[in-house]
Amino acid sequence: MIVVGGGVAGLTTAVLLAESGRRVRVWAREPAERTTSAVAGGLWWPYRIEPEALVGAWALESLTVYEELARRPQETGVRLVDGVQAGIRLDGLGDWAGRVPGLREVPDGLAARLPVIDMPVYLAWLRERLAKAGGVVEAREVTDLASVPARVVVNCTGIGARSLVPDPEVRPVRGQLVVVENPGITTWFGCVDHSSASTYFIPQPYGLLLGGTAQEDDWSLEPEPATAAAIVARCAEIRPEIAGARVLTHRVGLRPARSAVRLERQPLPDGRVLVHNYGHGGAGITVAWGCAREAAGLAFPAA
Repeated sequence: MIVVGGGVAGLTTAVLLAESGRRVRVWAREPAERTTSAVAGGLWWPYRIEPEALVGAWALESLTVYEELARRPQETGVRLVDGVQAGIRLDGLGDWAGRVPGLREVPDGLAARLPVIDMPVYLAWLRERLAKAGGVVEAREVTDLASVPARVVVNCTGIGARSLVPDPEVRPVRGQLVVVENPGITTWFGCVDHSSASTYFIPQPYGLLLGGTAQEDDWSLEPEPATAAAIVARCAEIRPEIAGARVLTHRVGLRPARSAVRLERQPLPDGRVLVHNYGHGGAGITVAWGCAREAAGLAFPAA
């Protein structure tokens, strides 16, 4: 079987399938370090993803996995870090929130100790785990899903699904980030909504990651200097020491937004099977393991 797409959704799905005994190849147009997954902030939190009724279960299943992986942070890149989501209360979230260990109301919002994932390290670890299970990653560009030569094909192409499927419901939500030298901040902070700008910072081993933006239907991958300056200024309003931090790099990624995640089994006319697993918006990492397990079940339903 072949999984198309080498980001976090594709690699996670491939790992589960390979560890269940399937012979798995991943066809990826770009290496994992050049995917949207690689530039993500890495904080576990359901953001810009629907439908909420299903997202909660996918996210909680993934949370359990990340909590286990956080026992080996040097190996996996996953750590548990304290922080606050400002401006929200428990009654503004779905039922899933009541099942997040330690999530509690504080004067500013909600506090919790949540997984923070160093994505370059984590993606490399996923590839290694896949290789140990016998899976392989191949650099291949797919232009027609129906022509992929496997009895079972899993489509995890993220933003690429817009043209590949084609699915015009998939739209980019541009996210720009700034990485600065960490002035000593050890907790994460988020104040996000569905406007085009938000404020968050996440401590990572390589620096302090500052965000962000949510610019709908914007395909530009070039960092905008004015946007970067505004991001730093917003974060510095929360922690003034950020204002003087040296900028290390800029990042831009395109979240694959959709009205709802597409997790669906599609029989092909010749008897083969195509499984879709895309449209995860701003929460691909957050729901990766839950969605991958469902996709694997769709690919090979239990008798």
